[in-house]
Amino acid sequence: MSDRRARPRAGLTRERVVDAALAFVDEHGIAALSMRKLGTELGVEAMTLYHYVPNKEALLDALIDRLVPALAAIEPEPGESGQRWLGRVARAYREQLLAHPGVLPLAATRPAVSPESLRVAETALRLLELPPARGLDMVNAVMTFVLGHTLAEAGRTPGTRSDVDSLAHLDEERFPLLAQALRDGPRHGERFAFALRALLAGLFATHSRSEASE
Repeated sequence: MSDRRARPRAGLTRERVVDAALAFVDEHGIAALSMRKLGTELGVEAMTLYHYVPNKEALLDALIDRLVPALAAIEPEPGESGQRWLGRVARAYREQLLAHPGVLPLAATRPAVSPESLRVAETALRLLELPPARGLDMVNAVMTFVLGHTLAEAGRTPGTRSDVDSLAHLDEERFPLLAQALRDGPRHGERFAFALRALLAGLFATHSRSEASE
């Protein structure tokens, strides 16, 4: 009986398995994902899934890899600086994470080591025209910022309120400036864009000062 359950299912592919896992995680969260539950979603026994992914760890890696093609597709424009290109990649990464918030905990804790991920990193190091170790420091700083900002933006615990909702009854006489800042509601995109520009400018300025002092 176990052999019959383990046979490939007609019409089922690795891509469809990963798609179903991504949809499940976006709806229920990564902690709820199991091979048994995913099999139920697809109408197959859990054992059948192992024909398409060798284990759950491989499935989790595949979920992270689903975010990468959108980044790998960002080709450098003629004469584009590494700083500007890295900014475009950061914005695309945020968009991918917001589209699939269930993957955020994975992206924050598991390295992306697929060939496409490594190609994105290699392109960044080439365009930045810095010593490779320093360039990698910059890429890491930017991507860590994207993860942290997006986690705060979209990764709230279900049932919690936004900062604006939590401060709905703020005493405007005691905190007039804070009340004014929050009056227009959440401005996640604007905050992200401002912070990203400041981060990139600061990283490159710091590197330039470091070179000048040597």
